[in-house]
Amino acid sequence: MFDDARAEGCRVLHVDMDAFFASVAVRENPSLAGRPVVVGGVGGRGVVTSATYEARAFGVRSAMPTARALRLCPQAVVVPIDGALVSEVSRGVMALFRTITPLVEPVSVDEAFLDVSGAGRGLGDPVAVAELVRARVFDEQGITCSVGVAATKFVAKVASAHCKPDGLLVVRPAEVVGFLHPLPVRALWGVGPKTEESLRTLGLRTVADLAHVPLDVLGRTVGQGAARHLHELAWGRDPRRVVPDDPEKSTGAEETFGTDVSDRRVVHRELLHLAERTAGRLRSAGYLARTVSLKVRFADFRTITRSRTLAVPSDVGQEVYDTARELFDALGDTGPVRLVGVRAERLTPVDETPTQLELGAPEHGRRDAELAADRAARRFGAGAVRPATLLRRDGLTGRSQPAPRPDRARRRPTGDQG
Repeated sequence: MFDDARAEGCRVLHVDMDAFFASVAVRENPSLAGRPVVVGGVGGRGVVTSATYEARAFGVRSAMPTARALRLCPQAVVVPIDGALVSEVSRGVMALFRTITPLVEPVSVDEAFLDVSGAGRGLGDPVAVAELVRARVFDEQGITCSVGVAATKFVAKVASAHCKPDGLLVVRPAEVVGFLHPLPVRALWGVGPKTEESLRTLGLRTVADLAHVPLDVLGRTVGQGAARHLHELAWGRDPRRVVPDDPEKSTGAEETFGTDVSDRRVVHRELLHLAERTAGRLRSAGYLARTVSLKVRFADFRTITRSRTLAVPSDVGQEVYDTARELFDALGDTGPVRLVGVRAERLTPVDETPTQLELGAPEHGRRDAELAADRAARRFGAGAVRPATLLRRDGLTGRSQPAPRPDRARRRPTGDQG
């Protein structure tokens, strides 16, 4: 039996995987358990994507340069991101959530909101559901998660952050003000470092401070719209509902080179690699892209984006690459390049998108080949089948070898802040 009182008025769960990328890495290599592990890239421009709590105890944090992380924790083990595996685990976690309630709103690869108001009859109160979620994530995926339970999305998210790692925290409506008001103002959505500094000039350090300041005074510092937003959150008021299956708006990848690149052929190879990855994600998620976008950052940190709408929506890597390369070549003499990115936008589900027949087209085309490569990758691992262009011919040695890979750590997948 469960106690209705412990979750009275609560219907929203915020489920957040604990140090997701690092946890997946440790799951695959149990010898890393209990050790400080940093997931990300190595080299002068490497950036931490995730770190185990053993590494965080030394001050290592996401988005920190890997070199700094190693100065803080010299004994840390640095491992690369296994993007395919992370995506697979993420899909498994989200599918698990949907077996509990259809009202699942993914926020990123490692967190989601669940509305469990309709799950009580079969599974128990929201706390029982939260306990079930935690147990199933661990049993089925071998990683832990933290769950916040509350009446609103905002309070549930703050609660999950306060019970990490591997925790469960319930904040009932009558407890919201007492829970929120002692927290620093940065706990409020929309308060970043600059806004926090501005609020400090008004003497506002806690949520309680902000909750009690007149709106017109607050508005003169952050703007009237932001003032109303922060004031509502400070009192725990958040009318937003859990929106299930919000379709992806875009997907893509980017890479920062270990050293600035002037050779356009190297940039072309990287664009091909990114296009293949982006198209693979589209096929895996069941989407086609109507638009391809290119991002280029130069040695002086100047950044530009260019995009082009496709004649026919596509999930074919070669078509994504051809478009991205044409956009890049149209820039002319760009000078040294620091970063390139490829993104697929204006996504539409495959089964809802009419295809355009081509007169004289072969029965089996490029898409069939890439679907076959997807199957091979699932069976033999990522990179089992690669475009021949990604195997370069070294002009000095005459040996075929993989194209040089840039420092991957600057890629920052969404999520995994906990």
